Amino acid sequence: MRAVALVLVLGAALSKSYGQEKPRVFVTDSNSWQIVSSAGGSGGNWGASSAGGARPQTAEIIKTFGQRCPEVVVNNRADISNYVVELDHEGGKGLLRHKDKIAVFERVSGDSIFSESTLSVGGSVQDACLAITKHWASHAGEMTAASAKAAPTLRETPAPQTSPTDPATKASFALSSNPTGAEIEIDGSFVGDTPSAIQIEPGEHDIVIKKKGFEAWHRKIKVSGGTVTLNADLDAIVAGSPQ
Repeated sequence: MRAVALVLVLGAALSKSYGQEKPRVFVTDSNSWQIVSSAGGSGGNWGASSAGGARPQTAEIIKTFGQRCPEVVVNNRADISNYVVELDHEGGKGLLRHKDKIAVFERVSGDSIFSESTLSVGGSVQDACLAITKHWASHAGEMTAASAKAAPTLRETPAPQTSPTDPATKASFALSSNPTGAEIEIDGSFVGDTPSAIQIEPGEHDIVIKKKGFEAWHRKIKVSGGTVTLNADLDAIVAGSPQ
């Protein structure tokens, strides 16, 4: 009863002193090993059998923490907990022979603050609760700061920088003509025949579309990006006129 009273007093003091009301506790997976065996015989015949295995105790420990240690919050995320509790329950022995081994660690530093062996899950949880509340009363501020420092931070990813030659900064011409198959010159250089899609640098460009037997089609166009669609209707050269 004295231990319970002390835990309650510490819990009341903590709720007034810190913004994080209660320490968070993560209970690790633990195993309960239990072996049952029997043997007997008569008339010169002898037989024996045994069975056993591991029984998880984590749910039982969590339930017991909720009942006996309301001064802490038990959760299933180790990354936001302040303490890690590990308990191994030893089964398969007489009532006074088996012992529960319990250890409590600071989550960030990994330092052990408490460990012992007791005869019951309830006793283990009660002793661990007392150790946690006493430790939290003295170290809550520094542990909260350490947890915040250890928490992963989201870094802003800078936008990718584009260079003048990056395709994302280019513009394009979609060029066609009537009739098709005319030569395309941009800024004095042959770049293909109609119809064609030509990628260019933003800026002002001279475009000439010409075909034998037709008058040359000329345009000066300034582009900043995207696709500009142009269709050249070529006029046939009248016989006797210069090309």
